[in-house]
Amino acid sequence: MDLTVIVPCYNEEEALPLFYAKVKEVLARELSGIQTEFLFVDDGSSDRTLKLLKAFSAKDPCCHFLSLSRNFGKEAAMYAGLKEASGDCCVLMDADLQHPPVLLPSMYRAVTQEGFDCCAGFRADRTGEGRVRSALSKGFYRVIRRLSHMDMADGAGDFRMMSRRMVNSILACQEYNRYMKGIFSFVGFDTKWLPFQNTARAAGKTKWKLRGLFRYALDGIFSFSTAPVTLAAAAGTLLFFLALGLGLWTAVNTLAFGNPVDGWTTIVCLILFLNGIQLLFISILGEYVSRNYLESKGRPIYIIKEQG
Repeated sequence: MDLTVIVPCYNEEEALPLFYAKVKEVLARELSGIQTEFLFVDDGSSDRTLKLLKAFSAKDPCCHFLSLSRNFGKEAAMYAGLKEASGDCCVLMDADLQHPPVLLPSMYRAVTQEGFDCCAGFRADRTGEGRVRSALSKGFYRVIRRLSHMDMADGAGDFRMMSRRMVNSILACQEYNRYMKGIFSFVGFDTKWLPFQNTARAAGKTKWKLRGLFRYALDGIFSFSTAPVTLAAAAGTLLFFLALGLGLWTAVNTLAFGNPVDGWTTIVCLILFLNGIQLLFISILGEYVSRNYLESKGRPIYIIKEQG
């Protein structure tokens, strides 16, 4: 195959027919001379997603699907798609049509004719997104760029077409705790960026809630930065010198000037504050240890229940 279109799916029964028809139309009109396959990855959907994928596969010999044994998450579904894809070029797309199919011809030319190993869509704005979510997203990308020293810009998502050698480099990163945006940046390669306007979902509801996005942000930080551990060391050093300075000041103030030591309220507040700081940094260390524990088990990133 010249091109594999990889589509992770989780409860996308409403959007899938629209996506399939639209992408088929663009490929037939703009890229009719290349061999293309669809590879849908059903990530443990509980609706009719798998039935639709089986119907697509029965009608179209170039349409294939993987059905995972449970919901492993989008990162694992993308890895599964890349692992099972046979195309010289692979493109990752969401099924909700927020990744515009009209960019596919430009992406293919960039990878096959212009010397790029990757051509990625870049969301130029956040139209239609809530102000709180937009502000949190922008703040997260500013933080992770500084902590990881990698190019993970706000607006750069999973929508990208890659050469086979870039795909193979991504597959070589076999960690269980995956953060694909970081892995894309980690493997490098020359990337061409194509801006596009943010659009609403074609159908269905988003699966990303604020809590899930917060956890996803933590995954990115802990997967590609050890800065939180350094922060814990810096905070501990600062608190040590503050405690030392406070102790000396109290001793001098009491012995030299006869001023009484402040009451138990101050002591209780300090104890609670320091214990809170300790628990916070113990949890940060625990996060790294738990991730190392999961990696050491060597469990598979995904399990295929059915494919066709």
